Amino acid sequence: MIIGPPATGKMTVGQCLSQLTGFPLLYNHMLIDLLTTFFEFNSPRFERLINLYAQSLHDEVAASAGSLIATWGWPFERPEAKQQIDAYARPFFEAGGDVWYVELEAPFEERLRRNRHEHRRAHKKLDWATDHALTQLDRQHQYSSNDAFPYPERHLLLDATSAGPEELAMRIAERFELPLRGTE
Repeated sequence: MIIGPPATGKMTVGQCLSQLTGFPLLYNHMLIDLLTTFFEFNSPRFERLINLYAQSLHDEVAASAGSLIATWGWPFERPEAKQQIDAYARPFFEAGGDVWYVELEAPFEERLRRNRHEHRRAHKKLDWATDHALTQLDRQHQYSSNDAFPYPERHLLLDATSAGPEELAMRIAERFELPLRGTE
């Protein structure tokens, strides 16, 4: 799982990691964009369905002995968010697999710049993702583990500005010894 604040590059790094490993990518906006077609973001129906769809996808991929790269914004101040992340991980552990957590971080000003980037906008419905909205999300939620990640042995913290997405993906693959496409 790749986690971090909005616009840290979770999807882009996930795309690069998917290219390296052949693992499919479920980035959070795939579900967000589907559901906001029908329901207001964060409404009770939206929350119920995003959790249901995401859980079903994680369950079915794990049951098929498959691998998955998933991206999520994890508001660490909310205990129920940890419970949901744990629920997404559970079927992989039950199937005898592993789950690794990559936390991306980037300064707020850099995230504002990235939020306007063409690549991000090409892959997501972001009419709502204004500078003001990102500022509000940052005020409302703690998207950083602040060196208190609950599973430190399964965690990799990366500064998303320290290298390009391809290099970050390679660091992830090396750290967790992921099989690379064409080398199995």
